[in-house]
Order: sequence, then structure tokens, then C-alpha cells
Amino acid sequence: MSDIAPVLRGRWSPRSYDPTRTVSPEDVRLLLEAARWAPSAMNRQPWRFIVGIRGDQTRSRLEPFVVGRSDWALDAAALVVNICESDERGIGFYDLGDAVAHMSIQAEEMGLHVRQFGSFDQQGLAAEFGIEAPFVPVTMAAIGVPPAGIGPGVRDRVDVDELLWI
Repeated sequence: MSDIAPVLRGRWSPRSYDPTRTVSPEDVRLLLEAARWAPSAMNRQPWRFIVGIRGDQTRSRLEPFVVGRSDWALDAAALVVNICESDERGIGFYDLGDAVAHMSIQAEEMGLHVRQFGSFDQQGLAAEFGIEAPFVPVTMAAIGVPPAGIGPGVRDRVDVDELLWI
């Protein structure tokens, strides 16, 4: 693992965030710019995002839809809804994942951390924000800085040989 890019080696997804830390609109713009540059099939760019920064109206509208085991995300400086324009082959979902990965790596470069989660009220959120087919909210992401003293801990990954099908 030591030969991969340091930004990849250092990336991790915290499960707690410092509730006093913020991100600026300029930081958010840079994260979205990174997502914009992700590759996509036939350059469709089927991703869209809803961004709520702590204290703004969009964030207030997003928070009630964070349910289940994701209440830790409410301490993050920003919440992002990752939306995909679905297609018959599901390629758009793949492309959305790539865009969010670009956003995550950019966040690491900026000293921020991203953790995606799926336990949110997708139907309620879609109704609140007028998300209709062919668009669908797929995941949410919490973005911010973990509390002091919280680090990645043990990072367990399967052996690279296990990644190969044959």
C-alpha cells in the first residue's frame, strides 16, 4: 500500500465529526468542481447534488431525512445528497460513484473527510426537493473534520489477490 498516492493512502471515512467546524461556500464549490471533472459514460455526467452547509436553509430541510444509524452525520459541517439520473443499464450509478470518489479525494486534499451513507428517508427527501424520475437520490455524504483525537484506526482491506475474479 505504500506505493499508492498519499492522498489515497490517507483517505478514511470518520463516523463522527466536530460539530464546531465549518466549510465555506468556496470549499463546497471546489468539491463540486472535483466531482464535475469525473469521467462518465458518453460524457453524460448523470450526477446532481444537493448541498446543505450547517446553518443554512437547505441543511435545515435535509436534516429531518437523516434517519436510522446515521445520526452521527448531523455533526458534519455539510451534508450532500448524491443524485443520479438512472438509465436502463445502471451505468449512471457507476458514474455517480466516480463523481463522489473525486469529491472525496478532493476533500482529503483540503483536510476534510467524507463518509457516504444510505440510511436516509429517500422518498421523503425526494418529495421535499422535487426529485422525480429519471433522477433518484442514491446516497448522502457527510463532510467535515473529525473531533480532535479521532483517527482512522485499523483499516482492514481484502488482499489485492482477492480482488481478481480468476
